[in-house]
Amino acid sequence: MSLSPSSAANLAFSFGGFTGTAARSAAFVDELTRPSSEKSTTGFGRADPGFSIIAFCHLSWDWVWQRPQQFLSRLARRHPLLFVETHCLDVPAGEVVLRKPEAHPNVTILRVHLPASRWHDGAFIDFERRRLVLEALAGELHGQFQRPVLWFNDPMAVTAYAGWLGERAIVYDCMDELSQFKDPPPGLLDRERALLTFADVVFCGGRKMRDKRLPLNPNCHFYGTGVDCEHFGAARSSSLKVAPCLAEKLAGRPGAPVLGYFGVIDERIDYELIARLADARSEWQIVMVGPACKVNAADFPRRPNLHWLGGQPYDLLPSITKGFNVCLMPFALNAATEYINPTKALEYMAAGRPVVSTALDEVRSNFDGVARVARSHEEFIALCAQEVASPSSRRIARGLSLALSNTWEAIAAKMEGHILDVLVAKSARASAAQKSSSASGQRAASATVSSSATLTPSPSCV
Repeated sequence: MSLSPSSAANLAFSFGGFTGTAARSAAFVDELTRPSSEKSTTGFGRADPGFSIIAFCHLSWDWVWQRPQQFLSRLARRHPLLFVETHCLDVPAGEVVLRKPEAHPNVTILRVHLPASRWHDGAFIDFERRRLVLEALAGELHGQFQRPVLWFNDPMAVTAYAGWLGERAIVYDCMDELSQFKDPPPGLLDRERALLTFADVVFCGGRKMRDKRLPLNPNCHFYGTGVDCEHFGAARSSSLKVAPCLAEKLAGRPGAPVLGYFGVIDERIDYELIARLADARSEWQIVMVGPACKVNAADFPRRPNLHWLGGQPYDLLPSITKGFNVCLMPFALNAATEYINPTKALEYMAAGRPVVSTALDEVRSNFDGVARVARSHEEFIALCAQEVASPSSRRIARGLSLALSNTWEAIAAKMEGHILDVLVAKSARASAAQKSSSASGQRAASATVSSSATLTPSPSCV
């Protein structure tokens, strides 16, 4: 889980309200850049399953491997993917960097670097983001992403791109209630409402998120977290060794129970609970794995048996989880966690480990009978003690079954089906409109001929 220069860069600039699209750059007034409302529907003869995708995400591709990367990397096996990141950096002017990640040959990463000195100017940021992406599409990427499906994880990107890239459809994948996170950008809710209006289909990572957005977009679907069962299932292999970064920390405490967490460490973590858990049993080793985001690591509780390992590569997570006796979801119950459906839940289950969580709504509704759910700090500690002493084999078996039925591949295939449904419907409407226009033209021509015939003087009048 390596940190990018700015994990939430797309969401960081200030914005004073939704003002619509900015003026076009004269260099790009062509079929690629004309808004969708000005485009001809010619070419919508059928729904092409070979569409390309341009994705706009508030997370970097190389940051913590979460929902956007998991779904998009799988969709990219069939659809060329341009993954657009935006970063606030100390650069004099906007620039782009293109690269292809080694393990994903059908993915192109486009990093947009924007000057920190202009980061407060929302209109400038919108214009520059669009200008730089359009230049790349007209230049080095020419012809590779024509008439794409636009995929938004970042609502703040809607003004810059929706209607400007010749897209055939717009997808909004809502993974978190970003407006309830710490320091959301002004204008986020306005832009999300606009995105919900523009989107042809909306996917939500939680049931409550879906229920909240359904009135604004009827084509809204709940698809929760998925899991890479093969990757995390490696933790159940007797041949896999515990990751060195964990083994070294615990070398002086052989056989001690290890209670661990991996994921982003931010305002959603209950730090008082972590401290009380470490204090409850001196023989327990509490391990927190993940990068700190929008919190100060100097403020983390410190105990001899509490270990903060920082961000670790995604590839190491199975061998880290191998060393856990109990997997933790120690989330605070606050505005930032009201809607979250933790990705790590099924990953813990695929690893064959017992899970103890605080009482998140989505955990209670989605993982009842698998995760142990605590409604207080005292109950959390008691449930951890219960699983350390006697892990529930029945719950672990249920978790493995649940993980196997919720792979990223299975969910991505369902999402792809919704996108194809949208393209088929658009194709049918366009064909019907063309036939109607053609029929209207024929009727008008017939009426003109008929009128002309009526007005033609007869020979007797000559």
